[in-house]
Amino acid sequence: MRGHESSVFSISVHASGRYAITTSSDTAQLWDLDTFQRKRKLNILQSVGIQKVFFLPLSNTILSCFKDNSIFAWECDTLFCKYQLPPPPESSSILYKVFAVTRDGRILAAGGKSNHLHLWCLEAKQLFRIIQMPTKVRAIRYLEFLPDSFDAGSNQPPPPLVKVIEDLPKSKLTSGDLKMKVTSGRVQRPAKSREKQIQTRILKQDLTGHFENKENELSDGLNKKRLQILLKGYGEYPTKYRMFIWRSLLQLPENHTAFSSLIDKGIHVAFLNLQKKYPIKSRKLLRVLQRTLSALAHWSAIFSDTPYLPLLAFPFVKLFQNNQLICFEVVATLIINWCQHWFEYFPNPPINILSMIENVLAFHDKELLQHYRDHDITSQVYAWPLLETVFSEVLTREEWLKLFDNVFSNHPSFLLLTVVAYNICSRAPLLNCSLKDDFEYFFHHRNNLDISAVIREVYHLMDTTPADIHPDNMLDVFVALTKGQYPVFNQYPKFIVDYQTQERERIRNDELDYLRERQTVENMQAEVDQQRVEDEAWYQKQELLRKAEETRREMLLQEEEKMIQQRQRLAAVKRELKAKEMHLQEAARRRFLKLQQDQREMELRRLEDEIERKVHMRDQEMATAVKDLEMRHLELESQKRLYEKNLTRNQETAAKEMREDADAYRRKVNLEEHTFHRLIETDQTQNQKTQKLIEENLAKAEQACLNTDWRIQALHKQRCDDLQRNECYQEMAKLLRKNRRKEIEVLNAMMEKEAKTWEEAEEKDFRLKSEKKASALSDASRQWFLEKEINDALEHTEGPRSQYEQVASSCLPRTSPGSDVSEVDASTWISLNQRKTQWDTMEQDLLDRVRNLRQRLTARARHSCRTPHLLAT
Repeated sequence: MRGHESSVFSISVHASGRYAITTSSDTAQLWDLDTFQRKRKLNILQSVGIQKVFFLPLSNTILSCFKDNSIFAWECDTLFCKYQLPPPPESSSILYKVFAVTRDGRILAAGGKSNHLHLWCLEAKQLFRIIQMPTKVRAIRYLEFLPDSFDAGSNQPPPPLVKVIEDLPKSKLTSGDLKMKVTSGRVQRPAKSREKQIQTRILKQDLTGHFENKENELSDGLNKKRLQILLKGYGEYPTKYRMFIWRSLLQLPENHTAFSSLIDKGIHVAFLNLQKKYPIKSRKLLRVLQRTLSALAHWSAIFSDTPYLPLLAFPFVKLFQNNQLICFEVVATLIINWCQHWFEYFPNPPINILSMIENVLAFHDKELLQHYRDHDITSQVYAWPLLETVFSEVLTREEWLKLFDNVFSNHPSFLLLTVVAYNICSRAPLLNCSLKDDFEYFFHHRNNLDISAVIREVYHLMDTTPADIHPDNMLDVFVALTKGQYPVFNQYPKFIVDYQTQERERIRNDELDYLRERQTVENMQAEVDQQRVEDEAWYQKQELLRKAEETRREMLLQEEEKMIQQRQRLAAVKRELKAKEMHLQEAARRRFLKLQQDQREMELRRLEDEIERKVHMRDQEMATAVKDLEMRHLELESQKRLYEKNLTRNQETAAKEMREDADAYRRKVNLEEHTFHRLIETDQTQNQKTQKLIEENLAKAEQACLNTDWRIQALHKQRCDDLQRNECYQEMAKLLRKNRRKEIEVLNAMMEKEAKTWEEAEEKDFRLKSEKKASALSDASRQWFLEKEINDALEHTEGPRSQYEQVASSCLPRTSPGSDVSEVDASTWISLNQRKTQWDTMEQDLLDRVRNLRQRLTARARHSCRTPHLLAT
């Protein structure tokens, strides 16, 4: 079963047949047998196993026994723990394995791997006796209370009546003070010490006097008068005790042997095809109905021909489907007592019973009866449908149970008066009916009627109906089924039933003869057919092969069509899913866009606040920068004046050095010219004119080259200085456009540039000194050459000296050294004036650029402040 992880070793069914408990080593489950659904599940720890869980007889209590010897009692409906039995004494502690309970549920016997047997009184909730079996008994495997005449039906457990199954032991337990030794027919109680002699006594039957209770009588708390008082007060019996009360009221004997003999006869022939006439969905319910009807047919032959018997028995079968014995005995009791005289006019309806109902209706409601007669409605229409279905077609389950609580608690005439009361309580809709179909429909379907009002009307009819027409005088009192064997039921026209049985048997025999003849003819026909089949077998095989091939081809085509259709459906489903996915993506995109828009709005608001803060800070920084620029302007003015002063001083020093160099160069040239004139004078006289011209041109060219080189060097130096200053001024202008944090870098750059300039000046000075040294060397070599030539010339002649002096004087430059110095000084002063003018111009341009930069920054800040407001609007 579902819910059990191990095998089920115990199943216990409630006395009403509605509930069952299945037990395994790991869990126990309570099942509702009407719906076959699990109601509750008992979960336990793995360390504590379950020995047994079962219902107490004739009680609504569940007893659960565990492997640690703990025993709990639970209420079946609420599963509330009623009590727990105390642990057994340590001197006689055994592990319980088997259990047995008396029929009245008052005494519990428990045993295990020991020769001790514990008897518990469940009313007092205590251990009242320990029984010691003979020494050869080592373990108890099974316990059962055997019914006997002296126990008054309570199955009291005197020791001689305990059935013990022996088994080899694994452990041996000692006995305690409450032990009783069982010998053949006698119970012995040992002494407390080993030295004393063991005394024995015979258990008397009056020990069970506390638990006497006759099986066929109601208990003290369930007598009929008290139940009738309870029924009149509440209108119905409690649901959880109803089945128990019904069994007590009907005094069911529970003849298991007799019922088993009826069941063993199998399904009756009359009910083999019951499902065709009564199609019931539940196969279990159908089987139970077949068995119950078959048992009734085997009990009395008339029930095999009774057409309304399934309608009569069906509500009881549905109610007691889990206990077929109780179901059979309830239906049999109903037929014997509440269906008296029903079968006297068989196979016709019970005219006598219907006449009783009609007489009572005529006395209490003549108008309604006259209405029936006017429309040709007989008692077979307004009374017999209610009786043959025992009101199951016109009442709900709860209403039907409530009605039969009263039916089973009163005289059998109560059922007939119920038919009259049902008609009287429904007189308003019935008086409005005029068609026979309407009347038939009314008595075969449920109607809007209060069953409590009907029951009150029945009691009123029982009290007010005259004795001459009262059904009590025609019907016998309640008679219960006999115990052991069921009574003989022959209250029907036996000759009619026998005749029908004989006719049925004759028809069955004729049918068997017909079947035998038909079988013979069929056998002959089969032989002929077989011969013909053998002749045509080959052609049929070929035809079958061809048809099989066509069939396979058609099947393949059909499968291909199905596959195409499935692919089309799959494509349609994919398109639908894609469309749904696109819709979902579109919805998600919209939500994301909305979220993005909200985030951007928040970001814009944050940026607005940040811009306002930065504009405010920038205004403050601008004001500070303006002040810093003004201070810087003053510093630059002072630095410019200091720089002009240093520049003028440097220019004067450079001019002085240049004049000194020019004077030294002029003296050197004069000396060289004088030496050269001396050399020329020693030349031959024959080439004086040509030599003079050549020398003059050479002297001019040399002088022009010298002048040009000097001027080129001066101009190149000026251009380098101008380029350096321009670069310096540009860097200064760029650095001034930056904020004041870059001023240190500007000063460092200026210092680096100044250092580079000084390095270049030093390099040029070093180059000048090198050139001076080279010039001195060349002068010395040239002087040595000239002196050598002069000496050589003096040796040859002294005549040409005058000519040489004339040539030397003619080769001197026309311009004087003083004019050259004045030209250099003039160009130097011109360059200084130009630099001063350029410096003033660059300074003014730098101030204009700073003002323009401030204006642009202010305009940009104002524009950025206005832009967020425009976006917000």
